Amino acid sequence: MNRNPSQPPLVRGGENPKRLDLKFIPYNKELVSRARELRLNQTPAERVFWETLLNKKTIEYKFTRQKPIDNFIADFYCSKLLLAVEIDGQIHLATEKRDQERTDILCLKYGILVVRYSNDEVLRDPNGVINNLEKIIHARESFPPDKGD
Repeated sequence: MNRNPSQPPLVRGGENPKRLDLKFIPYNKELVSRARELRLNQTPAERVFWETLLNKKTIEYKFTRQKPIDNFIADFYCSKLLLAVEIDGQIHLATEKRDQERTDILCLKYGILVVRYSNDEVLRDPNGVINNLEKIIHARESFPPDKGD
């Protein structure tokens, strides 16, 4: 996963016209305490990504950290855009199949676009990653999801 942040990240999910017509995206309430714990114990890459995102004044959308969605917890999530950002460390090399299943569920059931960056990308060039995310956000703006929480 050693991509240059100026190159497109691994993007999965997206527009799904058959997604459920929900007023809000459900979540497993049992994950709330785990999400809170994850927010308090961010990885270094998640911390850098979050700080860089907050300092990027041109991104006008609200993101939340460690957002429970269905039976999963997304690292970062923007409900207005139905956009999830995952920061993948070494553990994700061994769980690629599970990650793909999760991404498929989020896309097919809820129309959520999942974007993945590696820890290395975020730590090496956080501004490049955020600039890349900004391009994805602008493209996503033309897909006006009206669901969220």
